[in-house]
Amino acid sequence: MFLLISLKILKLHQELRDSRQNYPLMQNPVEMTTILLAYIFFSVYAGPRLMANRKPFHLKTAMIVYNLSMVLLNAYIVYEFMMSGWATTFTWRCDLIDTSSSPQTLRMIHVAWLFYFSKYIELLDTVFFVLRKKQNQITFLHVFHHSFMPWTWWWGITLTPAGGMGSFHAMVNAGVHVIMYFYYGLSAAGPRFQKYLWWKKYMTAIQLTQFILVSIHISQYYFMEKCDYQVPLWIHLIWIYGIFFFLLFSNFWIQAYIKGKRLPATEGPKQNGSASEAITVVANGKHFENGNAHHHTNGKVVLGKVKEI
Repeated sequence: MFLLISLKILKLHQELRDSRQNYPLMQNPVEMTTILLAYIFFSVYAGPRLMANRKPFHLKTAMIVYNLSMVLLNAYIVYEFMMSGWATTFTWRCDLIDTSSSPQTLRMIHVAWLFYFSKYIELLDTVFFVLRKKQNQITFLHVFHHSFMPWTWWWGITLTPAGGMGSFHAMVNAGVHVIMYFYYGLSAAGPRFQKYLWWKKYMTAIQLTQFILVSIHISQYYFMEKCDYQVPLWIHLIWIYGIFFFLLFSNFWIQAYIKGKRLPATEGPKQNGSASEAITVVANGKHFENGNAHHHTNGKVVLGKVKEI
């Protein structure tokens, strides 16, 4: 059965494959699926058990370098999306998939792949959690988001390598990640930078704004008199994704800021001299405290919670 499904997937890929999209991890879906399955296995099983009887690693320098590198990478991705259409020739309405081989189109294909590849780099978020024994931050949502995003984007840039209006959400997401990883970098730098993190509470608002912008932009498709976008399925999936995470964020906003039901702070060891704070979960599966939470020794991840054994 698995062999038949794999053969059908490979046949479908050969039919859809764009000759302009000749980048690593794009040759077939087997490679990326294998990597993501290995990531899930490591995150929820192998990693926690590997660290069960070991002391957590102190990765302050590595985390600062990683987070600031992600700031630069995502800023570059935003710039390339702008220069390959969004700030030059796009109408911001019914922008179709470009099937030409013009320099601008090839630039869009390149940045779309770079955005996709950045999702594999982001898997290091979870690796840091595992090595620092922050199992309670490896939630179901965190693992789902980090594995589902690159999997769906492989199909997205296979179907729509120069995606027109279907690439807007990627540009916005990269812009939000510039802000988020900058926050993470400051947080990882230690207590002397805490005074610069007063804007933490606005992160949820930034995330909500992201999904509002994406949902409004992609919803235009349903109200235009005519828009011959070549792969409507991609439009529908983006709309569903935007609405789903908007609702998730709205629920968090209501619980945290209207009803005042903030998640309680955990009592645990200090990191870099600062006491642990409450974990604020955001809808992309990340946490505002970049791992500054109490760790559970010999913990086991069960749908995002830690079970003592």
